[in-house]
Parts: sequence; C-alpha cells; structure tokens
Amino acid sequence: MEERDNIISLVDEEGNEEDFEVLMTLEVEDSEYAILMALESNEDDEAYIFKILNEENDEYTLVAIEDDEEYENVIAAYEAIIDEEGEE
Repeated sequence: MEERDNIISLVDEEGNEEDFEVLMTLEVEDSEYAILMALESNEDDEAYIFKILNEENDEYTLVAIEDDEEYENVIAAYEAIIDEEGEE
C-alpha cells in the first residue's frame, strides 16, 4: 500500500491496483476505520469502509468488514458525524 497525503493505492486479489482518497478515519468501539472513495469510480459517490489494523513500525493494513453488525455500527457513526458537520 503506497501512501501520498490522503491518497492510497490498494491492490485487489487479482493484482489490480486502484487509487482511493481517504475521506476520513473514525473510531467505533475501540477499533479504527477508514472511509475511502475510489478516484476513478464508476459508481456515483460510492464509499468503501475498511477496518484499520495497526502493525509494527507504524504500518497498517486495511481489511474488509465481514460482520454485518460491525458494519452497521460504523455506518451509523459515519452518518452521525456527517449530520453533525451539516448542522454547523
């Protein structure tokens, strides 16, 4: 994973590389998550949510969220942040 400011490149299982913008990171129930948007997205404003796993030497890995309840909790926290920012 290559990092350039708030742009990261991810490689999928097939070896395809794609650039994403990190829209935000947030903490939910003692875990950290990243909200990403593909720079060359074919979808309209489709964001992706990944769990951030911290490793040694300030390295990290992004992993897909497998648990539906965990995913829904992150969505709810993200929407609350967006709603709060909209009220300011």
